[in-house]
Amino acid sequence: MDLSAPRHAVLTGAPGAGKTTLLDAAAAAGIRTSPEVARELLKTPGGMSLRAQDPLGFAEAMAEAHIKEHERHAGQPCLVVFDRGLPDVVGFLDVSGLAVPAAIDHACRSWRYCGPVLRAPAWAEIYAQDSERIQDWDQAVASDQAVTAAWRRYGYELIDLPLVRVEDRLSFMKAKVYPAA
Repeated sequence: MDLSAPRHAVLTGAPGAGKTTLLDAAAAAGIRTSPEVARELLKTPGGMSLRAQDPLGFAEAMAEAHIKEHERHAGQPCLVVFDRGLPDVVGFLDVSGLAVPAAIDHACRSWRYCGPVLRAPAWAEIYAQDSERIQDWDQAVASDQAVTAAWRRYGYELIDLPLVRVEDRLSFMKAKVYPAA
């Protein structure tokens, strides 16, 4: 295994900015992927009410799920592209006006991603709410700002994805995650 090659790429950014669509295209192209843990939690019974009634508990559940996904892909000889990561939990807490618990801060400092962090900026032309994406446009923009700041707080540099069709975004992503290819 080439330990100098990127092992983790992360898609982060605004809700509804095309991350899941890009992740699906990456998976179809044979790239190992990891789903967005928040969306998975929201789909479970009581997930939406947990987010609404106990945002700190929801953040703790997201952090735990991110760690499990990180562990699940540990030691893999190939790259994994994650749909969001631990610093996104901090962004969620920040945009919710909540303090970051020491355990979540520690997890962000301990469970590091070793590869590019690609940011999908807010993109009004494709934004749409759905049963799990409940933010309005202004909230989506605020969320993007909060998660971007959180990733930077933990020492990551973000690369903005271009606002282009998914095939072109996939080509851009491949060039960033496989720079020698």
